[in-house]
Amino acid sequence: MKLLNVGFGNTVAIERIIAVINAGSAPSRKLKELAKQAEKLVDATEGRRTRSMLIMDSNHLILSSVQPDTIGQRMAALETEYHLAEYHQPRKQGQQDEP
Repeated sequence: MKLLNVGFGNTVAIERIIAVINAGSAPSRKLKELAKQAEKLVDATEGRRTRSMLIMDSNHLILSSVQPDTIGQRMAALETEYHLAEYHQPRKQGQQDEP
């Protein structure tokens, strides 16, 4: 299980995330209110401004003060298939490594 940092030492299971949305729109504010009424709202902002919302597969809504783009980058960094450090092109025959 991979954990994603959503700010201030708070983490969520990356496999359970359905979507990461911007918190500034009217529909997202409505979604926040509905989650609060259903007691499915988790505030991980530590009192800071809410910048993103994570929709989980359990219908929970997690509020984060981290930008949605940053969360997306952190999620991409956890995907081991696409790490550039691990990317290796096959060498042509007779070609040697540079010092």
